[in-house]
Amino acid sequence: MTPQTTSADAKPDAASPLIRARGKMSGGIRAAVIFSCVINLLMLAAPIYSLQVFDRVLTSQSVDTLLFLTLIIIVALAALGGLEIARGRILSELGCWLERTLSPVLLERLIGASAAKGEALPVQGLRDLEQVRGFLSGPALKALLDAPWTPIFVIVMFMLHPLLGVLTIFGGAVLLALAYLNDKRTQSRLNSGNAKTRQAMTLAEAACVNADAVAAMGMTPNVSNRWRQFNADGLADLQAAGNAGGNVASLSKFMRMSLQICSLGLGAWLVLQGQLSAGGMLAGSILLGRAMAPIDQAIGSWRSAVGARAAYTRLGEILSAPIDEPPMPLPEPEGRLEVNGLSYAHPGAKDAVLRNLDFTLEPGDSLAIVGPTATGKTTLARLLVGSLTPLAGEVRIDGANIKQWDRNALGKHIGYLPQDVELFAGTVKENIARLGEVDADLVVEAAQRAGAHDLILALDDGYETDIGQGGAALSGGQRQRIALARALYGNPKIVVLDEPNANLDNAGDQALIKAMQAMAAAKITAIIIAHRPSVLKHIDYSLVLQPDAVPAFGPREEIFKTISAPAPVAQVVGRAS
Repeated sequence: MTPQTTSADAKPDAASPLIRARGKMSGGIRAAVIFSCVINLLMLAAPIYSLQVFDRVLTSQSVDTLLFLTLIIIVALAALGGLEIARGRILSELGCWLERTLSPVLLERLIGASAAKGEALPVQGLRDLEQVRGFLSGPALKALLDAPWTPIFVIVMFMLHPLLGVLTIFGGAVLLALAYLNDKRTQSRLNSGNAKTRQAMTLAEAACVNADAVAAMGMTPNVSNRWRQFNADGLADLQAAGNAGGNVASLSKFMRMSLQICSLGLGAWLVLQGQLSAGGMLAGSILLGRAMAPIDQAIGSWRSAVGARAAYTRLGEILSAPIDEPPMPLPEPEGRLEVNGLSYAHPGAKDAVLRNLDFTLEPGDSLAIVGPTATGKTTLARLLVGSLTPLAGEVRIDGANIKQWDRNALGKHIGYLPQDVELFAGTVKENIARLGEVDADLVVEAAQRAGAHDLILALDDGYETDIGQGGAALSGGQRQRIALARALYGNPKIVVLDEPNANLDNAGDQALIKAMQAMAAAKITAIIIAHRPSVLKHIDYSLVLQPDAVPAFGPREEIFKTISAPAPVAQVVGRAS
């Protein structure tokens, strides 16, 4: 049974992937419910067997009856075991199917959200999905599926004797009250503790990502102390919730065992009064234990159920927006880039970092974006590749708004080298091939265009070299040149390079110049953010971003003369969009 949200919870949109996945799981859930019904009916086999042995076999002393009853109970118990296995496999398969279905969607949304914010976001959604999957295949859900069938055992207890039925109802009411008490005493502390431990985990992830700076500047003790405080606060809440839940669970177990003893004692008294048979006494004790077991198990699994419920709610919030259908496929772009009235403001900022920006580049044109720090150069680069959504205006590729392109299809024709170079664990060739199927010819061609071929061959295993997590086995310059090769992989039509020579030596700088010349020869539209004159002098156009001034766009020589003149830049110069 899939966890349900209450009216107080955030409800996912009806079109969300989570709701659609839950709808597709309904058949498996119904099968698990039906199996639970049959399983609980077969649970009556043991008390019925005890009743028949005491009341029929012992009185008649019939061996044939005993053998026949024993054969029937063995068949029933075999069926019970088979159905338990089938139900467990159904629930396990449902959980794994849910994770297989939603994890790619979650990862894509996390990547998109991280790109939009410009920072790595914690992968809590994937952990939440794993927790929901564990709940689906764990004992807590089985206990919840068995609990609704408790009235069957209560009815049978009344059939044995009304007093036994009353005792069962009383015991169930006590255990339900304990379950309610467990919820009240643990839920708020569990939520608080989980939130604080997630905060500690986020801090630890950030510290590992920035390990070099943390270690170099002696920040490790400070980070460790802050993490320890977050983690200690979370563990304190979780420990308090665990202690409270453990106390209730122990009390619940004591009550269930006491009820079974009371049932046996009450049954013995009824036997002495001639109102119940000895078989009924034993059967009543077994039935009461079976009736109370799901409630007792639910109390023991309450922490898991509460955690899964909270995780499900968070998943609903992440997946609340429906997935947009891919746009209609467009022809392969030629590389014409238009920027019309482009404006952007960072979330929470009062002023826009870019305002009413206009320019056009034809296929094969090259553009240098220059300007002081914090004038929006990197932001513009991310807008041009579609990582950010503009506040106003638009970016068009071959006349089509970038929103009209299928992002995955368009991405094959775009090369991007971000300011902070990030490579992935794997080999050099896998990174250049963008973690897709490796085309050796295209990999070598991209490396040669980037001037990185000889550099790669100098590595121990050449293109087969495992670079480690994030390219840890490489120097900063080597990472930058391999990332440039990745940007040029597959003959892209538009390439955006954000300070591609920041970590390059003279040889790397010359390789970058040759790469720019090769892109021009291949009619690749190139946008570069750089400050070294050696690179800028090979550029066709320049865009100068200045604080509190209108951006200046036009031919490189003309713009450089304009910005070097005493008068301030007053208007946009360049090709009309």
